[in-house]
Amino acid sequence: MKITDFYDYRKPGPKISMITAYDYTLASLAAESAADCVLVGDSLAMVMHGHPSTIAATPDMMALHTAAVARAVKNKLVVADMPFLATRKGLEHAMDTVEKLARAGAQAVKIEGLDGHADIVSHIVTSDIPVMGHLGLTPQAINRLGGYRTQGKDEASAEKLLQDAQELEKLGCFALVLECVPEELAARVTRSLKIPVIGIGAGRFTDGQVLVMQDMLGLYGQPPSFVKKYLDGRRLVKEALDAFGSEVKDGVFPAEPSGPGRPDAKPYALTEKERP
Repeated sequence: MKITDFYDYRKPGPKISMITAYDYTLASLAAESAADCVLVGDSLAMVMHGHPSTIAATPDMMALHTAAVARAVKNKLVVADMPFLATRKGLEHAMDTVEKLARAGAQAVKIEGLDGHADIVSHIVTSDIPVMGHLGLTPQAINRLGGYRTQGKDEASAEKLLQDAQELEKLGCFALVLECVPEELAARVTRSLKIPVIGIGAGRFTDGQVLVMQDMLGLYGQPPSFVKKYLDGRRLVKEALDAFGSEVKDGVFPAEPSGPGRPDAKPYALTEKERP
């Protein structure tokens, strides 16, 4: 999938599917999947590094994970998040961050919000770096928003979000992520734009959907209510680890003389004479 392919999804037909990836192993699975594009999200600060929010993500952290993902994903668009404050410390810092992500393998960057950095968005776009916008619940603003709450519930905030979406389109964004907004508002924004809108917790009427891979695979804590778990990953992985631990303790793995454990394998342990 290329940047130019995004515009085809504004037509009736299949919708865009975007999935996050942060490491080579899972990114290689994403590359083989039916998902259209891969997002190296700053949620990696939480999922991969154990921080309580995305604020801990840094340009170097984002570039490191982007490079790992880009090594695995050759057939899909790779988008990387601009991390916290990357667009708020001046044009030079913003472009240094964009350069790090692009050299790491990102083909586009995603930027949260609009207020205060419209000029940065415009400069990045005119520097031939595709930009994906992100409105609604913007996790980097979690301290100002007071938590992970649905945005645009009143008419004033809904109108502001709609205007920001239209402005991002004018600035040259090729797509927009809408996170945690009422379904009716998401539909309204989608209808008003020529660029595709990708929803996350924004209902059915956007041009596509994005999910955090570890959420949909059931690998990371308690996912948000809008997430569909396609796999009970934590249980399955834990069962495998428990089986390994038990077989090692019981002497079933490795089976005699060597190789993968077998159901009929007999426990084996060195005798005192055989011990070194």
